[in-house]
Amino acid sequence: MTTKTWLFALALAMATIVSAAPAWSQNVKITPLGSHDGEFCRNDRALLFEDPDGTRILYDAGRTVRGPDDPRLGKIDGVLLTHVHIDHLGSEAPAKANEGTCAAPTPSIKVTPNSNVVNIVVGKKAKLFVGSEMANWLSKKVAAAGGSADQVLVVRFGAMRKLGGVSIYSVPAAHSNGINPVFLEGNLAKELAENGLSAYVGQEGGFVLKFSNGLVAYLSGDTGIIAEQETVIRRYFKANLAVINIDGILVTGPQEAAFVINDLVQAKAAIPMHANEEATKDGKVNPKSLTAEFIKNAKVPVHVPLSGKTMEFDKDAKCVAGCGT
Repeated sequence: MTTKTWLFALALAMATIVSAAPAWSQNVKITPLGSHDGEFCRNDRALLFEDPDGTRILYDAGRTVRGPDDPRLGKIDGVLLTHVHIDHLGSEAPAKANEGTCAAPTPSIKVTPNSNVVNIVVGKKAKLFVGSEMANWLSKKVAAAGGSADQVLVVRFGAMRKLGGVSIYSVPAAHSNGINPVFLEGNLAKELAENGLSAYVGQEGGFVLKFSNGLVAYLSGDTGIIAEQETVIRRYFKANLAVINIDGILVTGPQEAAFVINDLVQAKAAIPMHANEEATKDGKVNPKSLTAEFIKNAKVPVHVPLSGKTMEFDKDAKCVAGCGT
């Protein structure tokens, strides 16, 4: 065999190997970490994202992740927190799966004045990404819990942080962002509680994640309808997957959220979150639920986040595995 022929044969073999590589290697994995296995329940907020390069990012751990020792977590490189309300920061954590009912979960471990998020960041030695003045307060909480203040990274609106192959952007939301006194100590906590007040720590927000395979995901956080969902999320970032909250009391309702998806963001697929209901039973959507109403009104594929069920998305936000509901 001549050198030229040998090189051609080698190139052909390598091309065959590359073409035969499994498709999942280029997909983003998203795993809901809810309170009840295989369901979408009242307290569910948390999602675990895994980039094709292996970078793993936890979003809004809330009150359903079972602390840093939750076996579902594995390696965690980064944690995202949209705001400090108790259902996102996490005032309690479950001791085990399926505590209480899907309609009324009962996480049994009190984690204040730290928080579930702080405990996970410290336990996993992960970076914590937040917007606004939250970073100053949380860096002190992380350091006091045994971590390092430099684990907390602020991402201002319009700025970007890189974690592995993932670009992390902070984007606006319209909600509120007060710390419940249960996360505070001393006279300040006592005085705030006695007067029914919370401590403001800057503007709430959402995130945009750009993954190494080209997928662009919008994580709305708690928000109403805002102009930036068109001007920033669609026109600038061109997000093709949207995780949007839908409960209709604290955030956009199912019809408003569908309007955001259809007319403003114009995503190619959506994942509902923050429904504050027993959205599913035995893994099937309750036909009278807010989730069902959102699915009916959205003009794109809607993928219900069933706890522990990993979904895989390609660069165009097409779910290629794990999306059965």
